Amino acid sequence: MKICIIYHSYSGITRGVAEKLKASCGGDLVEVKPRKDYTTLTAYTLGCRRAMKREADPVHPDSIDVSSYDIIVIGTPVWAWKATPVINGAIAALEGSEEKSAVIFVTCGGKPGETIPVLKEALSAKGVRIVGEKVFVRRDADDPEKIGELASIIRSAGNTG
Repeated sequence: MKICIIYHSYSGITRGVAEKLKASCGGDLVEVKPRKDYTTLTAYTLGCRRAMKREADPVHPDSIDVSSYDIIVIGTPVWAWKATPVINGAIAALEGSEEKSAVIFVTCGGKPGETIPVLKEALSAKGVRIVGEKVFVRRDADDPEKIGELASIIRSAGNTG
């Protein structure tokens, strides 16, 4: 089973979860970054406003070909109870995603708000079937049991997809 773990991480928490997943399940990591970096100020002003509007940032890499993968894993921090504009840009950049299965994970300080439904909608529009999801509040990001639960969801998705 070939796994592609696509993520955006502003503070490093989402990156940490993605790296732990790679260690547990294998797969390739694709860290998506905005073409123009956010500062602390712009992340919480411009970034959150763009997240609320479900806007997509121009990203690097500008295209993400997932045609050779069996499972896509998408990870994002939560900004203003939505996915970041960077991960919205990553979803827009997906190529070869039709009929692929995906697992979503989000990291947040409290509640994920509308992040999961918004991601499901955007991925469904790209022809992706969502087969699992996991929310990590800050304290869960380093919890081996919680990481194991997500790894189990990914493995199960590969066995049924």
